[in-house]
Amino acid sequence: MKAREAIQFVEKEFCTKEIPAFKVGDTLKVHIRVKEGDKTRTQIFEGICIRRRGTGAGASFTVLKETHGDIVEKHFPLYSPSVEKIAVSRKGKARRAKLYYLKAK
Repeated sequence: MKAREAIQFVEKEFCTKEIPAFKVGDTLKVHIRVKEGDKTRTQIFEGICIRRRGTGAGASFTVLKETHGDIVEKHFPLYSPSVEKIAVSRKGKARRAKLYYLKAK
């Protein structure tokens, strides 16, 4: 067994979550599991995906949102247990792989 095949074999058990097909520029609704004391609740973070990187269990994406004039940016591991669900609310068209210029608005 080659090293690449061994890594894919181990990652297979972590990558069981259904992830929708989304690209950079799409508007996403990320449902995050938040623990407060002994209770857990779901919080929705909606914004534009400005970055997507990696493959397998180490993949992650970044979502940028503007609220009340402030720009908030959050990084999420794609297969994290704290991310309950990812929903694509609007498809976007981006000509670049990373949309970091949106931070400087």
